[in-house]
Amino acid sequence: MTALYERTTPAVPLAARRSPAGPLLALLWAGAAAAVALWWLNAGSVVGTAGWLTNAGRIAGLLCGYACAVLVGLMARVPLLECRVGSDRVARWHAMAGRYTVCLLLAHIVLILAGYAAQDGASLLHETTTVVLDYPEMLKATAGTLILLVVGVTSARAVRRRVGHEFWYHVHLLTYAAVFLAFFHQVQLGSDLTAGPARAAWYALYLGVAALVLWFRILAPVRLNLRHRLRVESVHQEAPGVWSVVVRGRALDELGARAGQFLRWRFLTGGLRWTSTPYSLSAPPRPDRLRITVKALGDHSTAVALLRPGTRVWAEGPYGALTAERRTAPRAVLIAGGVGVTPLRALFETLPGEVTLVYRARTAQDLALGGELEALARWRGGRVRYALNGPDGRRPDLSAGALRASVPGLADHDVYLCGPPGFARDVYAALRAAGVPDRRIHHESFEL
Repeated sequence: MTALYERTTPAVPLAARRSPAGPLLALLWAGAAAAVALWWLNAGSVVGTAGWLTNAGRIAGLLCGYACAVLVGLMARVPLLECRVGSDRVARWHAMAGRYTVCLLLAHIVLILAGYAAQDGASLLHETTTVVLDYPEMLKATAGTLILLVVGVTSARAVRRRVGHEFWYHVHLLTYAAVFLAFFHQVQLGSDLTAGPARAAWYALYLGVAALVLWFRILAPVRLNLRHRLRVESVHQEAPGVWSVVVRGRALDELGARAGQFLRWRFLTGGLRWTSTPYSLSAPPRPDRLRITVKALGDHSTAVALLRPGTRVWAEGPYGALTAERRTAPRAVLIAGGVGVTPLRALFETLPGEVTLVYRARTAQDLALGGELEALARWRGGRVRYALNGPDGRRPDLSAGALRASVPGLADHDVYLCGPPGFARDVYAALRAAGVPDRRIHHESFEL
């Protein structure tokens, strides 16, 4: 970026904004209890094995239907969740909701079919065929079930490591189709949703979630991009396999982006136009420019280096809670691993108070943005510490003792942590062993 180092972010008071995560979780569990209450109000007397199996299936079905709504709601990119709770925590909630949904779905299917089979004195295979082919809305429900199972399988960590982000992203979008297909099965055959108030509440739940998706995933991005008119201004190399992209736009100071946040980027050229990928801002947002810095790790990130000036950009966001608003102490340490330096570089420029940055990389040649960090350190009176491999390839010591020696009074600092999952886990454990309270370790890792 040109226009070097002017204070662009006002100082924030030393009191972190309280996360709404606790109240939101309580609200979600209260919703699950309300779903079970629908069964309780309509249960009547439960008689025999068939009755117990069928009613257990009804409970699982209600909870599965509720979990589907929660699953989609967590995908809606609501700013309260993405910017206050944190995108990493929301992603973990979403993953947990997905596991609950699949398990409840399978439980619902098995229990209902077993209950019906016991009631009719038929085999499980015969009952399954009858239900799928003869009951209304069951073909749609079956299709939705198969889609959810495919999404669940491809979201498993072992599978996701073996498929590209682009493939996973497009398969994941099928969740909307699965929930749409399953909804009509719920309201058509759900014996607990036949009463007027219960049916109205179920419609309100799903229509409310649909409204969130429509607004925050479709209308808000359309408004953003029509207003700001983003285009690639320049692309330049920062280190081997690491490239910075400067994006120019109009009135970007009204975007609301802050240092430490990220946007989801879609470059409208070639094969990149079909995939939206999150990249952090690697410099504080300016009124007319944004910058991201990308390491070539996949097809999308590798192709970023080939972008031409003038390429139109479609962006969504900003998202993320790794910002100055989390600060609780007058001193801070930023610990970056590899390309995880990008959001921390932006924070290093804007975070008030005494700031030390610890940057882990293999070699000096891999230090992306190293020159900028040195200039920023001189400008603001901060410190930069590099953790590089030794001449023999030995990794630097980032244990609790080494961190305490490098940063005196470490336990009294706020710590911002960003890097690859393994690095982040190890450093997080070292920080806790060094006496840093959990509330002062701020990270956005989708693996921690």
